Amino acid sequence: MKKEIRFVFFGSSSFSVEVLDVLETNELSPVAVVTLPDKPKGRKLILTENPVKTWAKERNIKVVENIEGIKADIFIVASYGKILPKDLIFTPKFKTLNIHPSLLPKLRGPAPIQDAILNETETGVTIMLLDEKMDHGPILAQKKVSFSKWPDKYTVIEKTLAQVGAELLIEILSKWLEGKVEEKPQDESRATFTHMIKKEDGLIDFNDSAETNLRKIYAYEVWPEAYFFFDRKDGKKIRVIVKEAEIVTDEIHFLSVIPEGKREMSWEDFLRGNR
Repeated sequence: MKKEIRFVFFGSSSFSVEVLDVLETNELSPVAVVTLPDKPKGRKLILTENPVKTWAKERNIKVVENIEGIKADIFIVASYGKILPKDLIFTPKFKTLNIHPSLLPKLRGPAPIQDAILNETETGVTIMLLDEKMDHGPILAQKKVSFSKWPDKYTVIEKTLAQVGAELLIEILSKWLEGKVEEKPQDESRATFTHMIKKEDGLIDFNDSAETNLRKIYAYEVWPEAYFFFDRKDGKKIRVIVKEAEIVTDEIHFLSVIPEGKREMSWEDFLRGNR
């Protein structure tokens, strides 16, 4: 691997950080990072930086919004959260590569990991050449990823896909710079699309199967979290987030929950306090 490769990294999430960690381990660090602005978080809406910005600052790597004046051979994108404009994508000599956590052309769009957990029996990662359309460019490399348990929680799937994706990128990067990687157009007839997740997507429907609801708990582990509304004995309806659950004889059993305004507790303790 050529250690002199100068790249700008675009990313904003924990997926991005997992990718950066693998690249760093292989002596590949970005000359600059582009990430989303700080966002208000928590009840007090304190302005908080995302994990990519924190990662870069800890290593004294530039965090920029405008990359003018920064010399780079290539751009690398991994869970950035915004669509890059066409003129930016083609700025570097070797263009822009994207690590996408699905087996494209399946599961294009903003929520491929969640959608895979909800609906698929398998998933993987794709290294693609970005163009002006969403997750549309030619495939440079792709790998199906096996898991010891499927489905599993979002954080587990995310971490594995990010690490495999970074390793796959490293595997092909020098070949790409030497012009030795074939570009394979995506089969548009097989394309499927994911949607932007909304808070209400996490609502558990007790008319659904146990597997459907368990998949929802796994997929929305980080946000918006799976939840239901519970009528307390005092007549108040509260929102209850489900943190842990399992299926026993085709029925879903909650193990731990976070009742509205409370800390995480076991399902038994929750019921004991609301009988």
